[in-house]
Amino acid sequence: MNLRSIAAAAILAAAPLSLLPASAIAQANIQPKGDNSTGPGKTFPIDQIVTASVHDAWLLSGKDESTFFDIVQQLAAMSAEKRGVTLPDSEAAGRRMGNYIKAQAHLDHDQLLYVIVDKAVRMVATKAATPAAATN
Repeated sequence: MNLRSIAAAAILAAAPLSLLPASAIAQANIQPKGDNSTGPGKTFPIDQIVTASVHDAWLLSGKDESTFFDIVQQLAAMSAEKRGVTLPDSEAAGRRMGNYIKAQAHLDHDQLLYVIVDKAVRMVATKAATPAAATN
């Protein structure tokens, strides 16, 4: 799936978080574990991002839209793999998924981002082709 088309919607979901008062942000000193490199395609420890709320993921991304999108991509890939589904490579599916993530993230910044992304994956995914059974 063209996950870049999800970027705009998913990133916009986190934008209001930057409007939080500094005191609310200071409460959570969230840092990525392990590799502290930055840049596109950054990966985070799955145990850290799967338990992150929308707000936590925004802080974890350093309030960087591209890095936040990397988190969303990583969660979507994990969800699709665990469910045995394939994400379609279409702009329409990406837009639908992104709009859902954006809407849900705005409803409650304290909900787990993975739950939102997983639901979006289920909305757009197609069943992965299973290999034909071997005949004896």
